[in-house]
Amino acid sequence: MKALIIEDETAAALNLKAILKQVAPGMEIVETLESVEESVEWLRANPQPDLLFMDIHLADGDSFRIFSAVEVTAPVIFTTAYDQYALEAFKVNSIDYLLKPINSADVQRALHKLDRLSSSERSDYGSRVRTMAASHREQTFLVHVRDKIIPLKREEIAYCYTSNEKVTACTFDGATYPLDKTLEALQAMLPEADFFRANRQFIVARRAVKEITVWFGSRLSLHLTVEIPERIVISKARVPEFKSWLTSVQPAE
Repeated sequence: MKALIIEDETAAALNLKAILKQVAPGMEIVETLESVEESVEWLRANPQPDLLFMDIHLADGDSFRIFSAVEVTAPVIFTTAYDQYALEAFKVNSIDYLLKPINSADVQRALHKLDRLSSSERSDYGSRVRTMAASHREQTFLVHVRDKIIPLKREEIAYCYTSNEKVTACTFDGATYPLDKTLEALQAMLPEADFFRANRQFIVARRAVKEITVWFGSRLSLHLTVEIPERIVISKARVPEFKSWLTSVQPAE
């Protein structure tokens, strides 16, 4: 069995590895990752492991954001310090978790529980995890502007833009706010039903798309309901994906 560990605390990751070596000596740890962004990149580039151990709170945000950026089909065992909201969600959805500090008895219990699942139950387990994760998506971003912290609601964002290693969010009323996250991290946080990664520089909101024109080389040029710093061009290769997103996927609740 191949397992992936997503944990940003070095001591916790080493402890989990030591326990797994003891209770499941045949398990191979394929990688240990520390952030949402790093995890999304790894899962996109590699085959799914047989099992994930995933800490809820990572350096760049909640690990639930991973599920909105990439499809995770493997069973997940969450690890967390005491978090009442998360623990209640796990219990309601019958999803397993390990409460820190993790001990060998708890790990063994969780692994035995997974061993008893049939193939259909494993598929249902993954579906339950994704459903639960969807309910935790970022609703409000805290933007630091000089000596103030401004709450920016997700539904206010028309697009996010990166230039010169700086990321900016523009709202539907034309206001702009600096964000301390990369576009890749934002892509993992924002629901795919409402936001589309148009290219390397833009993430656009569904509600912001005003019209589309055919650009050179069968590419598309997007026109938004707000002003943009430069033309938004979607490559020929991604045109079918964009059209499918715009016409078929229903906005998230």
